[in-house]
Amino acid sequence: MLWSGWGDPARAEPLPGPTAGLLRDLLGVRPAAAPPVELAAVKVAAPRLPGEDLTALAAIVGDGNVRADAESRIRHMRGKSTPDLLRARAGETSDAPDAVVLPGSHHEVLAVLEVCAAKRIAVVPFGGGTSVVGGLAPEGVDAFVALDLRRMDRLVSVDEVSRTAVLQPGLRAPAAEALLAERGFTLGHFPQSFEWASIGGFAAARSSGQASAGYGRFDDMVVGLTVATPTGALEVGRAPKSAAGPDLRQLVLGSEGAFGVITSVTVRIRPVPEAREYEGWRFASFDAGAAALRRLAQDGPLPTVLRLSDETETMVGLADPSAIGQGTSAGCLAVVGFEGAPDDVAARRAGAADVLGAAGGEPLGTAPGEKWEHGRFSAPYLRDSLLDAGAFVETLETAGFWSDVPKLYEAVRHALIGTLSGAGTPPLVMCHISHVYETGASLYFTVVSAQGEDPVEHWAHAKRAANDAITGTGGTISHHHGVGTDHRDWYAREIGPLGAAVLRAIKDRVDPAGILNPGVLVPPAPEE
Repeated sequence: MLWSGWGDPARAEPLPGPTAGLLRDLLGVRPAAAPPVELAAVKVAAPRLPGEDLTALAAIVGDGNVRADAESRIRHMRGKSTPDLLRARAGETSDAPDAVVLPGSHHEVLAVLEVCAAKRIAVVPFGGGTSVVGGLAPEGVDAFVALDLRRMDRLVSVDEVSRTAVLQPGLRAPAAEALLAERGFTLGHFPQSFEWASIGGFAAARSSGQASAGYGRFDDMVVGLTVATPTGALEVGRAPKSAAGPDLRQLVLGSEGAFGVITSVTVRIRPVPEAREYEGWRFASFDAGAAALRRLAQDGPLPTVLRLSDETETMVGLADPSAIGQGTSAGCLAVVGFEGAPDDVAARRAGAADVLGAAGGEPLGTAPGEKWEHGRFSAPYLRDSLLDAGAFVETLETAGFWSDVPKLYEAVRHALIGTLSGAGTPPLVMCHISHVYETGASLYFTVVSAQGEDPVEHWAHAKRAANDAITGTGGTISHHHGVGTDHRDWYAREIGPLGAAVLRAIKDRVDPAGILNPGVLVPPAPEE
């Protein structure tokens, strides 16, 4: 992965000339003052770990699997939020780990944690490095190691009777799909980070994929977990469901490395679909489209993929008007997809068409759906191009109950537009619904503006306003990006003082030395 951007550098594409002109004329975007620094020119401070500590870690994982060279440390620095990338592009390396440790087994992870706890070395689990919420930058540490799980990348077993599979945490999503496909199965989990994210990261962050309507979120797929902690191993999930007390799987899912290192994930799998059909529908307004999505989510038939762009996102996505039909006004574009056996796909598609048509939807054929499917992992590459052009672009997301979705949508938009416009950089704010449930849905916002004099602080001010709007209108601070350090203070408000105290109690029990991803997820005690 590109150290200061997203994905494969060979897939980067410059913005078309007209787009750069529109950014300049509509948003006041000006070319960046300086190009991103080259990796070879980036300086990083000497590791703060003494040689004997590195030797102790190498005795566990092998000499070649403890790396303290500059490039390895830089490539494990922070995640992939826009502020993360802007700092990297400027050559700022204060959050670089002091070493990268690559264990090869559950037992090696346990041993590494034992040594690090004894020596008070912080440990940050590292999968695909795709966090966008400050999940890879610990706070208040003297030294830390990135625990890269890439060597733990096996499909351990498949139970075709129960339709479950055991996967190691460092297995990347494309490799997992390929290995499962050889046996005729799929996870059906395709988030935008799919090409680079890992199985352990999906579990640790409660990932949600673009086909969540049909396959569920990743936490819906997990039936068992093995976790290494500084105080021992935890194995959870003996059956699909249980009445034997609270479900401890839910303690690990979404814990972002703060309670332990996931070393094995048992997941539900499904047969590879025989048929896939994607299509587009147009609605006159976002409210009308949302009402149609709610009817499908509550009463069916439920598509596998179900997403709705608001007017602004639809307009921006229509650079190629042929994608949704010449001569129609933009309105709001819905992408509806169906996967499964041919007869089932045909029946659900016909039933959904009846519902969408009755709700005022206009069918646009398969072109919009196929265009979306073809480019659904490309948006982060577009962000890199926009940053190169001097624009600022970032995303944030939330979820709420259906009755709260309209006010949540308006509150977040108002906060972003008001804050950024007040700072002299009026933004373009786009939104879509991409995950639906019987009781509610997610909202995913994309913001484009000029960068301002200090783009990181410029965005931080707007993000704080958006977070306040989310909590103030009943939304959750994150539907699938996670908490990290960026959302921790608002997460504390969401769960309340007693909830925060419960998390601290768990942390104290499994990680008494406080070495696991310090500052991430768990709100500090009031006196701290």
